Amino acid sequence: QLQLVESGGGLVQPGGSLRLSCEVSGFTRDHYAISWLRQAPGKEREGVSCISSSGFSTNYADSVKGRFTISRDNSKSTVYLQMNTLKPDDTAVYYCAASLLGCGGFTDSAYEVHYWGKGTLVTVSS
Repeated sequence: QLQLVESGGGLVQPGGSLRLSCEVSGFTRDHYAISWLRQAPGKEREGVSCISSSGFSTNYADSVKGRFTISRDNSKSTVYLQMNTLKPDDTAVYYCAASLLGCGGFTDSAYEVHYWGKGTLVTVSS
């Protein structure tokens, strides 16, 4: 059983930056790939980024590549999402999620997630 708790969301102007954190607790947390997914009102869930259990492999959706950076500090049991050059289209609730199946297909709607956080709202607006 894992627990995931997101923090760091808020209101930011276009072009600004935010860093989201996902604190992961649970005995087997180091076995899981951790991804960030987002859902905007009226839109389908979208996989944003994913990091392997080891932290050696990172993956990004095309929509955020070059702007977002995912990282993992296993000593702190925390996964971060650094978001730069934010756009209004980035406005969404951001969830971190854990999967035993790795990052393959994390942008697919059928990506299998075993544990979810409750989400943190990011609003990009002037």
